[in-house]
Amino acid sequence: MSESSQYLIENEPYYHPVGDEVEKYSAAYQARMPVMLKGPTGCGKSRFVEYMAWKLGKPLITIACNEDMTASDLVGRYLLDIDGTKWHDGPLTVAARIGAICYLDEVVEARQDTTVVIHPLTDHRRELPLEKKGELVKAHPDFQLVISYNPGYQSLMKDLKQSTKQRFGGLSFDYPKTEIETAIVVHESGVDEATAQKLVQIARRSRNLKGHGLDEGMSTRLLVYAAQLVTGGIDPHAACEMALVVPLTDDPDMRDTLGAAVKTYF
Repeated sequence: MSESSQYLIENEPYYHPVGDEVEKYSAAYQARMPVMLKGPTGCGKSRFVEYMAWKLGKPLITIACNEDMTASDLVGRYLLDIDGTKWHDGPLTVAARIGAICYLDEVVEARQDTTVVIHPLTDHRRELPLEKKGELVKAHPDFQLVISYNPGYQSLMKDLKQSTKQRFGGLSFDYPKTEIETAIVVHESGVDEATAQKLVQIARRSRNLKGHGLDEGMSTRLLVYAAQLVTGGIDPHAACEMALVVPLTDDPDMRDTLGAAVKTYF
């Protein structure tokens, strides 16, 4: 089995297009353009990347970024084993070598001094210097870099540098239209359409509260969780409390407001 085959997605991930994002991404991949996906939490960015990797038949390596991630976590490091020190490629290096789509999820969570290591891979050079090893990795012709982040959480401390942003083409994501989101909830959970519609309406109300007590409205992902609980026999009120209300806020008044929305529909 080749190294790249272990990163291939065998089964088609369910993804419901909401516009022309599939065509735009396909064109960007043909040009090997680095792509930035911008949108709120849980709106389908990661699922979209999985779907496109499957559709294009390319391996996918996903890296969940965090503030403790170092450049070595991305590119690799020397590790001690029974035979002495040995170099181990990081996921970014592996992706560049085998021609995978490398997806940096929530890249804004990573430190800026870490994200600069991707710069040589996102311009005409398409190369990755492994300074500790003294090697220059030329990216495989199929390699592409994709990043995602949530603009709603931007701050002076957590935002991408302009020198990073302007290396990418961008696709904006948002929560799907009501009928599409309902269809997604039905497909992912097996819940009946009437229940899915009610869940989506509750989410719509919560999204109107963004900036008025909530940092984010209910994501499509949370709606699927609630629907899965209902499918599993949990009372809809209790399912919504567990999957939609409690995860979203600790504020008692805001919980009451969201609870009232749940009671309106259930």
